[in-house]
Amino acid sequence: MTMFNRRDALVAITAGGTAFTAVAQAADPPQPSRGPGFGGTDPGPRNIPLDTAHPSLLNPPATDSGTIPNLRFSFSDAPMKQYTGGWTRQVTARELGISKPIAGVNMRLNAGGVRELHWHKQAEWAFMLYGTARISAVDEKRRNFVDDVGPGDLWYFPAGIPHSIQGLAGDGCEFLLVFDDGEFDEDSTFLLSDWFRHIPPDILAKNFGVGAENFRQLPDPAARYIFPAPVPGSLASDRIAGATQAPRIFSHHMTAQAPIASRGGKVWITDSSVFPISETIAAALVEIEPGGLRELHWHPNTDEWQYWIAGKGRLGVFAAHGQSRTFDFSAGDVGFVPFAMGHYVENTGDTPLRFLEMFKSSTYADVSLEQWLALTPPGLVQAHMGFSDATMQALRKAKSPVLPV
Repeated sequence: MTMFNRRDALVAITAGGTAFTAVAQAADPPQPSRGPGFGGTDPGPRNIPLDTAHPSLLNPPATDSGTIPNLRFSFSDAPMKQYTGGWTRQVTARELGISKPIAGVNMRLNAGGVRELHWHKQAEWAFMLYGTARISAVDEKRRNFVDDVGPGDLWYFPAGIPHSIQGLAGDGCEFLLVFDDGEFDEDSTFLLSDWFRHIPPDILAKNFGVGAENFRQLPDPAARYIFPAPVPGSLASDRIAGATQAPRIFSHHMTAQAPIASRGGKVWITDSSVFPISETIAAALVEIEPGGLRELHWHPNTDEWQYWIAGKGRLGVFAAHGQSRTFDFSAGDVGFVPFAMGHYVENTGDTPLRFLEMFKSSTYADVSLEQWLALTPPGLVQAHMGFSDATMQALRKAKSPVLPV
């Protein structure tokens, strides 16, 4: 499966869903027991498909300990809002309570479908998952920006900057939106049609210099949130004659960057050092081969918000105070790692695992457990851990975010 060919996978999953459920019910279901003398059987009632999908909840590793809040929520558990031009759903602090700094929206625009001209109090970062879209914006100095984006591309609109998104010819698009406020809500955006409906016609007439009768039949805002419109022509046809183009670039081709590559996978890192306008969101796109590991590490500057794109994996989190917990993830899930907590991600499937790490920060930063030990005086490390000389010599000083089997 190619990096963003999610639609074929979704069709296969949908077609096979009934068969999977039947097999799960007929076969011996997983039981809450790690082995003789631990746990026991669960005769039910129970949700066997859910237990099967989350083995680390049913049978946590013996190293798990204490109580850590829930760090996982699936977009599949979020209500879908359907409109004439597409659909949308969100995961915010209301759905994933610990996610205070970041909220996410998964949105689909059909060909020609428009996310209405709008702005909001939060900055908007986006990652294209499928198809193509046209984005537009106008900054505070009346300079405009128009661009087309496809799979693996990003955009970023600072707080207060008005913008729009439209699905292009073919099958439109699907994308992830990330906002730098966990309390963000889709219904809190400032919509063009909504404001017009709440301005007296005589004020509109004075502002625009035309008769008030031109504003007597304004569209219902309920019909404009995501609505169908003609598919636009070429990018050149949407450029405004005589307009000054914004000097800041609102889009970025993330997967066109050279990744940090190893035998275990790849990592693409995008922050303000390569995408200057993205001042409040930094991100890494991580690809892990089957059996590979996103190394043991932590982030010294902020929390981590994850979006899982493809494959299966598990996240192990260490919270200090003798507390540790493991979670299982699959495509469409959102994960969260609180500030400075040590963690890893392991690919537990038989296909490449891909997910996004996102941070409310202008810069990306992580600290590797192995590099920390490799760059600390060896006698000090051995005094702490009792490592053999061979283990000390095996510690790698070079950066390798993803490790092979």
